[in-house]
Amino acid sequence: MFFGQDEIQKFIRDKRVLFVTHKDQGYIRNTQEIRLIRGVCQSVAVLSADAKLTWAKYFFSIVAVFFRCLFFSRKKYDVLFLGYLPQFLLPLLPFMRKKALVIDFFISLYDTIVFDKQLISAHSPLAKFLAWVDRKTLSYADHVVVDTKTHGRYFSDVLGADEKKISVLYLEADNKIYYPHHVPKPEKWRDKYIVLYFGSILPLQGISVVLEAMKILQHEPRLFFIFIGPAPEKLLRKYAHLPNIYFIHWLKQPELSDYIAMSDLCLAGHFHGTIAKARRVIPGKAYIYQAMKKPMILGENPANHELFSSEDPGVHFVTMGDAHALAQAIQDIFQSLLRSNIVSPLE
Repeated sequence: MFFGQDEIQKFIRDKRVLFVTHKDQGYIRNTQEIRLIRGVCQSVAVLSADAKLTWAKYFFSIVAVFFRCLFFSRKKYDVLFLGYLPQFLLPLLPFMRKKALVIDFFISLYDTIVFDKQLISAHSPLAKFLAWVDRKTLSYADHVVVDTKTHGRYFSDVLGADEKKISVLYLEADNKIYYPHHVPKPEKWRDKYIVLYFGSILPLQGISVVLEAMKILQHEPRLFFIFIGPAPEKLLRKYAHLPNIYFIHWLKQPELSDYIAMSDLCLAGHFHGTIAKARRVIPGKAYIYQAMKKPMILGENPANHELFSSEDPGVHFVTMGDAHALAQAIQDIFQSLLRSNIVSPLE
């Protein structure tokens, strides 16, 4: 049994907190945690990277944040809170051991590189090193913040995290951008039932499952799909010719919000059938769809069931890794709306 956000607040209540992140301060997980801290602590200082860093500058950003920490007066804070990927600041931790340490262990380097992205073998020396980095970072922490209970159990079972130190802080959507609002469909899509998917095209998202489901439904005249994300050229060559899919490489968040608002059904996922991490995390887009009160399809897995249920209005689950099951779920939802006269049949 893990703690919730109340335990995080209890740990930092009336303390002076130094929040450190090598992502920019506006990153949604950072803003969520800083807001949580400010609600209860005596004071908070934030050391973060610049916004809109290119990957080429990212390493230097981590180094810069590291040195800013070293020269920040330790007398000014009681708790060090490390945000996104605290493993990158591991060399910093021995210098800070006289202070209480909270880390957001949102991502395991070992799991991401070895099993999620499958870049190296689990038996390679580098994999063993990444596992050591994860374990060492977790061992330094007095309190560990994770994104789901399922993920917390994995970090405990595989990486040795102490369950008594783990709190679950679920992600949130930015409700200044993602909120219920009406956007009329363009004339060319006025009679279409629009199904939307967006993503950064990470392996665990299972975009090939999504695109194959869209292909299966290409002969359904009322179903139309919007796919937002930097799909690889290989997949674009395979699916871009289909008349029922509209591809958009990427959108700024306010534009994305409008596309979601005009859609009738949204695909959340994750849909990959074999990457284990896909079953341990709740997709960030699910929080966005929830905030905008949009019907959505989620992958059937333990993490999603921590917050969502098939009893919830507009929430549907589907077997992961199965394009035919996803296509059938989309068709069934649309047909049920037709039978209920919520959408009208073609004239």
